[in-house]
Amino acid sequence: MAHSYRIHFFHLIWSTKNRRRWLTATIQPRLYGYMNGIIANYDSQLLEIGGMSDHVHLLVRISSIDKFSSFIRDIKAGSSLWIHKNYPDLKDFEWQEGYGSFTVSYSILENVREYIRNQEQHHAVTSFDEEFKKFLNLHQVKFDQRFVLG
Repeated sequence: MAHSYRIHFFHLIWSTKNRRRWLTATIQPRLYGYMNGIIANYDSQLLEIGGMSDHVHLLVRISSIDKFSSFIRDIKAGSSLWIHKNYPDLKDFEWQEGYGSFTVSYSILENVREYIRNQEQHHAVTSFDEEFKKFLNLHQVKFDQRFVLG
């Protein structure tokens, strides 16, 4: 349609494989910058990024979700390759197999941004595993306990 307009906001979450604490404070800013470049290549925008040493949160704006699976795959695979190239001592680095993707209404974008900015405070009392399951339950995602954190 000639007059179709769309914009989508997603809160994306994934961890390192087995929640290994690979993402130090030294690595995070450079990694986040690299991920931002991948996102920009999809004509999308990174609105916020943050996390802890074992996981990452991204708030992204995407105008077309036609290639959403490729979008996620390229962020994860590209950033993993970048880590291997720039940090040879992290040759065993891997992201978890899956990810969480949650739609966000424009009206609460600032709340999500604030949540991502305050990861350190949040995780002083909540583990990634607890947090991720909370998101799944909040969004009524059915999951099998045995495989959810693969």
